[in-house]
Formats: sequence, C-alpha cells, structure tokens
Amino acid sequence: MADGTDSGFSEGQSSGPGGSSGPISPDLDPLNITTSTVDLEESLDMGAETPLDCGPTPRSFYTLFTDGEGDPKSTGDDITTLTQSSLAGLRLDDALASDVHDLFVTVDDPEKHITNMESYITYRVTTKTTRSDYDSHEYVVRRRYQDFLWLRERLEATNPTHLIPPLPEKHSFRRLDRFSPEFLKTRQAALQKFLSRIVDHPTLSFNENLTIFLTAKAWELASHRKQAQGIMGKMGSSMRSMAAGYMLKNRSPEYATMQEYVNTFGAKMGTIDRINQRLLKEMTDYQQDLREFGPVFTLWSNSETELAPAMLGMASGVEKCEKALDQQISDQEHVFAPPVKEYILYAEAMKAVLKRRDSIQMEYELTVEDLSRKRNDREQLKMSDQSYSLGAFLGKDPEEVRQQKRTKLDSQIEELLKQVEVSNDSVECANADLKADLERWHRNKRRDVKEVFSELCDRNIQYYQECLSAWEETLQEINQKSELETASTLATPTSSCPDTPNLATPTSSITPPLPATPTKGGTEGGAAEGQGGTQ
Repeated sequence: MADGTDSGFSEGQSSGPGGSSGPISPDLDPLNITTSTVDLEESLDMGAETPLDCGPTPRSFYTLFTDGEGDPKSTGDDITTLTQSSLAGLRLDDALASDVHDLFVTVDDPEKHITNMESYITYRVTTKTTRSDYDSHEYVVRRRYQDFLWLRERLEATNPTHLIPPLPEKHSFRRLDRFSPEFLKTRQAALQKFLSRIVDHPTLSFNENLTIFLTAKAWELASHRKQAQGIMGKMGSSMRSMAAGYMLKNRSPEYATMQEYVNTFGAKMGTIDRINQRLLKEMTDYQQDLREFGPVFTLWSNSETELAPAMLGMASGVEKCEKALDQQISDQEHVFAPPVKEYILYAEAMKAVLKRRDSIQMEYELTVEDLSRKRNDREQLKMSDQSYSLGAFLGKDPEEVRQQKRTKLDSQIEELLKQVEVSNDSVECANADLKADLERWHRNKRRDVKEVFSELCDRNIQYYQECLSAWEETLQEINQKSELETASTLATPTSSCPDTPNLATPTSSITPPLPATPTKGGTEGGAAEGQGGTQ
C-alpha cells in the first residue's frame, strides 16, 4: 500500500459514498470525519461505482438515469456521473413523488372461531392489485391478530430504519369484551388503517413479507411464522439498541432535536389519554346516576296526581339526556380514544427507529475508531525498534518482523476502510429513510389530529344540543299543563253569591227564600198585599 493512504481522513474532505469529491452534508457524515476521494479509491482499488441500495427503485428511475442494468448513464447535461449518494437521493425522491396506487387492501367481516384450546377472531383481508409480481389480480384470505403481529415484526426486522405503523393493543378497551360487536368494529378499523399505511408506503409495500401475508394460504403462512426470529435474537437486537444510546458520541443535533420532540409528543398524548380515561369514568358514573334519577319522578307521579304531568315530564327529560350521554360515551371511546392510542404507540415506534439508527451510527463510529488505532499503530511501527520483539528473540531479522507487522496492519486497514465505506452508506440510508418517514408521519399526524378534534367538537355540540332540546321540551310540557290547569280553575263556578240563581238551572228547581220576621206595620201591609194578590 502506498504511503499516501495514511492521510486518508484528512480534514475538510469527505469520502462520500461512491467516492464523490468535495465536502458532503453534515447530515450524511455524522462524525464529520472525512477523507480524500482519490486516496480512498487508490487504497481500495475501486473500479466501477456500485449503486447504494436504499430500497426498491421505481421503474421511472431506471428509465431516466440508468442503462437498464442499474448502472448510471449520461443524461446529456451537466450530470455525467451519479454517485452513490445522488443515486440514493434520486431513488428516494422518485419514490416519494409517485402517487400511483396499484395495491388496495380491505379488512372486514370479523368471524369468531372456537376450538378446544382457544377462541379467536379472524378478519377477511381482500387484496386487489395490478402489480406484475402478484400471480393474480385479487386475493381473499382470513387473518387473525397474531398474523398481523407477525407481519409487523417481519417488516421491522427487514426494514430497521423505516417507521413501521403500530398495531392496536391486544386488549385496549376497558369497557368492552373482546368478542363484542363494538370491540370488533373498532379493532377492524384499526387493522384497516395499519394495512393502508403499509400499502401506501413506497418501500414497505414491496416487502416480500407483505406479499406472503396478503396471498399465502393459512398453512403456508403458519410455516413462515415458524421461521420467525427467536426470542434470543429479539433480545440481542434490543440490547444493541439500548447500548447505542449510551455509547454514541457524536449524535447530530438534528436527531437529538428529533428525539426530544418525540419524547415530548409521546408525553402529551399520554396525558390526553389519561384525562380522556378519567372523563370516561366520570361520564359513566353520571350516566348511572341519571338511570337512577329518572324512575324517581315516575314513582313520585303515582302519589301526586296534581304534580303527575310535571313529574312525568322530568322523567322524560332525564331519560333523553341519559340516551344522549350514552352515545357521547360511545363516541368518546370509539372515535376519539383509538387515534390517541395509535399516536402514543407511534411515538414508541419512533423511539425504536431512532435507537436503531443510533446503533448503525455507533457501529460506524466504532469502525472509524478501530481504523484510527490501526493507523496509529502503523505510524508507531515506523519508529519502533523491533530488536526486542518476540520475532527477533526467535531469531528473525528485526526488519523482516517490521515488514510482516506492516503488511498485517495494511491488510487490516484496507479491510477497515471498506467497512467504513459500507457503514457510512448505511448511516446515509438510515438518515434518508428516517427523514422521509418522519415527514410522511407529520403529514398524516396533522390530518388525523384535525379530523379527530373536529369530530370530537361536532359530537359534543350534538350531545349538548340534544340535552338542551330535551329540557326545552320538558319545560314546554310543564308550562302547557300549568296553563290548562289555570284555565280549568277559572272556568269552575264559585259559591260566593248564594242568592244569585244559576241561569242554567230550571226555574222550578229554585228554592224560594225564607220569609223575613214580620213587624206590626209590616203585617198590615203584608196582609193587604196578600189580599190584593189573592184577588
């Protein structure tokens, strides 16, 4: 190896994937450790560039920028050579810009299965596609929750730097039985959203595990599930991810800010979920009180005939409010709570992706440190005296011992240079995948949060309008009953003037008044008057 390779990581230059010259973005060079492109190519004896594989490449990319074999071609303008970084960026941008939907998946028809060992629910998964890598244009299979869980685990294992949508928790609804129609309806909607997010993803939708999930028969899927990663492998991956957070030395401020945002977002959504659960409990207790409150007025009306209309009106108003509250509780639990839960799980998924990204950068840093140590050893070898080395004691020439050590170090350094190149490409891919998925996640989050908050506002307005209408109707009924009673009271005759005859009563039935006590003068007049009357 030429001595010029010793200055491989000189300040101000970047190795860049594919040997691109000039400085690269700090986002793509997390450690800001750079090297001369020419020196790297000489030390690695690099020939034709190898495109960096950051995922499936759309057909339009090959048409525009490659010769059909994956090798870059000249486009007739200033772009004459595409480096690995530009290839990865073009592939990613082209994938994000493509809005062609050629894969549609529907989850419906939950069905209960009962066996001697367990009872479980399966869902019908219908797939329609025009992709050439599918043997048919339509597939119909039945899948249970464990199958969805297997799919997510496989997607996470094969795409560690991508954000995999979360699945709903297996038991996430406290008020419902897992076989109840309400629970199944909510679970079906969550599974539908999970698959929709995957098939709309430009990379995950091409994953072979998704194809197996959508097309394989039950026994075929069972055989694939048996080949899944064991528990020891999962524990090893988790330990590496945890260690990366402590061993990482030069995390980019961009990803530190991203980590802080995800932590804050998860904490806020957790607070909203706890408050929502508390509100649901209070609303449920209030509903129980209303159910006990209504019959009190109904029973009271049996013993108070004059107050019966008012009591029955109150019972009707309470019953209507209880029904409106029952609908409000259902909406709060099945419309508002699931998206909140989903984004809590999304925050956890984001944290896991950031840890895996840190693990990739940690491996890059460790490789760079190892390379630096080997180069220091080679520099010290030039000035060291090998006369007292083990080889010299065994009778070898000190210069021969020096040359053997140098040859070994050169070989190790060459291998480490290749590992640095590969690790650097892996970090770049991880950064590109994470940024693209985070941008997509932000778009979905803004849309989903607006929709769920708008729906919550509409449901609250509807609830209070129903309660207001119920009490207004009750008040109107009470007032009408009072007015009728008042009118009836005014129409009833009174006995304040006993001498006044009732015109509606026949004359013959009127009792004549008793004669007054006669006086002396009055007797004579009365007698004369009586005589006149007799005549």
